[in-house]
Amino acid sequence: MNDSPKLSVIIPLYNAAEHFPACMDSLLAQTWTALEIIIVNDGSTDTSAEIAQAYADAHPNIRVLHQANAGASVARNRGLEVATGEYVAFVDADDLLYPRMYETLMGMALQDDLDVAQCNADWSDRTSGHTWLSIPTDRLTSTGVLSGPEWLRKALATRRWTHVVWMGVYRLSLIRELNLKFVPGLHHQDIVWTTEFMFNARRARYTQEAYYKYFLHNQSVSRLKRQGAKNAHYQRHYIKITRLLDKLNNDYAAKIPIYPEFREQVTREALRVCHAVRKEKDPEIKQVIIADIFSSGMYKRMMKNVRSLKLGYQAVLWSYRLNSWRDKRIAARRTARRPIRVR
Repeated sequence: MNDSPKLSVIIPLYNAAEHFPACMDSLLAQTWTALEIIIVNDGSTDTSAEIAQAYADAHPNIRVLHQANAGASVARNRGLEVATGEYVAFVDADDLLYPRMYETLMGMALQDDLDVAQCNADWSDRTSGHTWLSIPTDRLTSTGVLSGPEWLRKALATRRWTHVVWMGVYRLSLIRELNLKFVPGLHHQDIVWTTEFMFNARRARYTQEAYYKYFLHNQSVSRLKRQGAKNAHYQRHYIKITRLLDKLNNDYAAKIPIYPEFREQVTREALRVCHAVRKEKDPEIKQVIIADIFSSGMYKRMMKNVRSLKLGYQAVLWSYRLNSWRDKRIAARRTARRPIRVR
């Protein structure tokens, strides 16, 4: 196994001292041993860095990089710069991997000369212990070899597949050929990164077996209950994602089939922002988010990317709601993008 092609595993690390040892132990227990483990300490203020260094001191295939706190995107990009494997994978520092994850995915990748091999995952509530399969097998089963766009279309159609990078291994040479980077400072940056990677992947394959355990907790980005200015700031991330996805569809329209699922991905991300408007309790902040929706062009992107009657109904319904809630006396461009004090 040590003569096998190397897999570089990149782990952004920020204040995860409590759960990081279990994550590392699950990596060291992998049956695929040709691993290069790159830990990027993102300015941790707890004992995470010391724990990482102890693992590096004990294992020659582990290295630790340090940077000032800049977020997971910058940490992943730093890891990609120094990775030396044929394939690369990403792990969150507080999650677990099942022992045969990389043996299975690397076996698939090498057997079928894949640009990407992906697996299913278990999602688990860290507080209650409740665990469920990310993609139920009645929605999606293991596939043969597909092109990247074909796989992305099939995955999006399940409505349960998520754009998380930790469910796969990716050909490093393709990432470097594309100069593909994670967008610094953007929440849910996996959405844009995986979309562009799949647009360019020639060969992809998926197994329905779950080999990764993702933990949800009260501080998970997607679980935080945001109100007021924090909510407005957070929704601007999703608004930017709709713009970047729409741009990708336009940029690649002459190169690959732009399936309806790719268009509707833009609309579905826009609808997340609409739901946030409904939940916002502060009337002033509600007007800020609505103004952002219109001034940023997200409203137009939401409407123009509809490709089905069901989604069209939702978009029209939200169009009516937004226009009825919108304070026409306030110029959208004066309200949107104004500084917001986060309390």
